[in-house]
Amino acid sequence: MTSTTTPEFWRKCSSCKKPLPFAQRYYVCSVSTCNRVRTGLVFCSVACVDAHIPMMNHKDAGAIEKRAPTLAEWQRDQAEAAAAAARPAPAQAASSPSSVQAPYVPPTPTGDLRRDILIVVSKTKDYVRAKSGLNTSDGVMEVLSDKLRAILDEAIRRAIQDERKTLLDRDLK
Repeated sequence: MTSTTTPEFWRKCSSCKKPLPFAQRYYVCSVSTCNRVRTGLVFCSVACVDAHIPMMNHKDAGAIEKRAPTLAEWQRDQAEAAAAAARPAPAQAASSPSSVQAPYVPPTPTGDLRRDILIVVSKTKDYVRAKSGLNTSDGVMEVLSDKLRAILDEAIRRAIQDERKTLLDRDLK
């Protein structure tokens, strides 16, 4: 459904619905969940962002100033999106059921591949001693770090699936 007419404005303010012209200043909320592609909240003024903040129950948020694309940039983006939508899906994705999800494989780290200990050894040993009176072998720290890596890898997969660039506490649940 492509329109041949030229739009009069880029988008509308998410709060007051005022048109936002091309190549003009606009604002976005500083909270990452409000800046996702699918959410796409944009505001014409700081006052509109301020009206949005309590409604969304943000604890610490602000307005970030941005500039709307020019008409030519917007048309180019629309053409690229239409071309990408028209391309056929890869054969592998088409043959697999949509409910089955491929296991997440974290990217291979570059550089030094050391197996660092990810926990505070002294705090862990103190906790075990206080809780049970037991001493803790140093080998436990490697096993705990491996378990923590597995938990973090799953949390990273969830954050990427939600199109976020921030790992949140809810990803660990």
